[in-house]
This record gives sequence, structure tokens and C-alpha cells, in this order.
Amino acid sequence: MAKPIVVVGSINLDLVAATKRIPTAGETVAGLSFQTFPGGKGANQAVAAARLDGLVRMIGKVGADAFGEELLHRLQESNVDTSAVEMVRGSSGVALITTDEKGQNAITVVPGANAKLTPADLDSNIDLVRSAGILLTQLEIPLETVEYLATIAAQQRIPLILDPAPARFLPPSLLKRVDWLTPNETETSLLLGHGPQNLSDHEVEEAAIALFQLGSQNVILKLGDRGCYVALSNEAPQWLPAYDVKAVDTTAAGDAFNGAFAVALMNGREPLESAAWASAVAAISVTRPGAQPSMPTPSEVDRFLEDSHCFKSTRV
Repeated sequence: MAKPIVVVGSINLDLVAATKRIPTAGETVAGLSFQTFPGGKGANQAVAAARLDGLVRMIGKVGADAFGEELLHRLQESNVDTSAVEMVRGSSGVALITTDEKGQNAITVVPGANAKLTPADLDSNIDLVRSAGILLTQLEIPLETVEYLATIAAQQRIPLILDPAPARFLPPSLLKRVDWLTPNETETSLLLGHGPQNLSDHEVEEAAIALFQLGSQNVILKLGDRGCYVALSNEAPQWLPAYDVKAVDTTAAGDAFNGAFAVALMNGREPLESAAWASAVAAISVTRPGAQPSMPTPSEVDRFLEDSHCFKSTRV
């Protein structure tokens, strides 16, 4: 029997306002539209993997409110097994998202029920955790829960993919238990103790080395329209250029990548091939509004890759 991809993470409702530009502090701008979408980095990655025909089970929490019922329904609709998702008193997690005309976004996350996902919940679902072929997690749940999951993963020798978002510093004791660390540019800077900054190509390469030195076994730096930088423990690092597409909403691009990367690894693809395929999945996701609704199916990915107009941009 095939092993599942087990996602331990957040489940949110995304409240999305579209504007011409993202307001600065103290500024009010006129919105163009408002929509709600199921989201949360954990749920997004679970749906991304399930839409790609991955066998996905999720451990998480939603609130005992109307949002919670809807979020559970949407996960189940996407073929994510939610038998380990608990409904608890209080509100569900919410993300307040502003997007601009270029597809960029600013996000405020209110954790709600996600904050109640504790190490004890992993113990309650230990058989599920141990059954995983790959574990996926993020930082929209308590850090102690992520650290405990990493400990279990190391003990059971289950590959762990960590998306270190929202961005924050992480202890080396955690990073040493991570098989695949997948930060974006901002997260990379904060992991290394710096403020948010744009990284030159040379700085990207130096950052990957520094993350190795902190203990990460493999590092994939997700760099938006510059592609991604794949640094493996046993191979020379490589740049993978981005696909040239018109971005509408980049909200869940990183989640699309992680979910797809897990599916590709589970299907026996090599890491570089998996990252390249995941990049195509992420590229499709940014051409559509919303988080989970933007996740493609395998046939859509195949068509995208076959389309002569969907070419990779060169790195500058």
C-alpha cells in the first residue's frame, strides 16, 4: 500500500482584497474587489498535492464556526483525508490578504484554531505520522509542534519538508532535522539573522551555504520570477529558471511548489526533476486568483509543459 503525504499545518479562510497597489502604513486605498478563498499554508500544500493525485492526509485544527465547516468541506472536496483534523472551540484561522495589479501581495495571518495544534496532537495521531512517506509542515502552527514533528521524523527516518513561513529565525537544532528547507528570499534573510532584503545571485549562493552550515540537509531557495536555487547535500547546486507567465495572484505559489515537490518525490523522481516540475505547478498557480482554487491538476501541468508559449525566462 502506498504511503501518504502527511501535512501538519494551518487551515485558514483567506479574505482577499484586490487593489491597484498595496497601501503603505497609515494609507487608505480603494479596493477593486473582495473574495473569500480556503487557504492556510498547510491546507494549501495539502490541496496542491491532492490535486496532483497525491495520497494526502492532514493533521490540523479548525474553529467551531461557519468558517470551520466550510474549510473542512473544501479539503474533503479536494480529496484530502481530514480524519485527523479536529474542530475546536473558538475561531478558525484567518488570513487578510491584499493583492495589487502585479500579482504581489501583503498578508496578515490570525492563527485562531491553528494555535491550538500542540505536540500532544501529534502523539494522538502518532500512527498516522509514522505511516507517512513524506511529512510537510510550515510555521503557521506553534513552533514547539514543528520541532516535535521534526524529532519524530528524524527518529522514524521520514523525509521532512519545512516551508519556513511566516519568516522567522529558527534554531539549528530544528534545521538539523529538516531534509528539505524551502524558504523564499525574505525567509532566507531572516533565517540567517538579517532583515528582509533582495539577494544578488552571489548572495543567494552564499545563503545556501550558510543554511547548510546551520544544519539543513538540502536547500531550495524559491526566488519568484528568478526561479529557484537547488542546493543538494550530494550534488553541485543548480539554478532552475522560472517560467515566463503573467502573474495574477502569487499568494500560494510557494505552497503549490511544496505540494508538487512532495508528490514528485513520492513518485520516484530525482530531486532536480522534482523541483523543475514543481516550478511549473507554481507558475500555473500564479496565473489564477486565490490559494487552493489556483492549484492545477496533472493534465493541466502536462498541457502547460507542452505549450510552446510556456517557456522559461532567463535569469538576470
